Amino acid sequence: MSDDTSIKRGSKNLFADLGYADPETHRLKAGLVSRIQDIIGDSKLTQVEAAERMGLSQPDVSRLLRGQFRDVSVERLMRMLTKLGCDVDIVVRGDGKATTKGDTIHLHAQPA
Repeated sequence: MSDDTSIKRGSKNLFADLGYADPETHRLKAGLVSRIQDIIGDSKLTQVEAAERMGLSQPDVSRLLRGQFRDVSVERLMRMLTKLGCDVDIVVRGDGKATTKGDTIHLHAQPA
């Protein structure tokens, strides 16, 4: 029995590796959702409390935190962070490509 399994080193963007259209946007959204999840956890908010603050329903928060955010815009995710009491800074460096330590957009969302 031959094993034709090969290993390929991925890029720094899982969404690009999986062939998603517009992988940088997906990566950005995933980072924003991850920060939302951190803030909810750090603040010890229930999904109901987080939903009220963000102007969503609890099922919407649940879907968001389970990674179902494809139809949610970057701008809406940033508004959610603002409603959770964060200041959101976006930094773009260099030639206009998204950058953080050289390769991605740096988003800093911290409680105000």
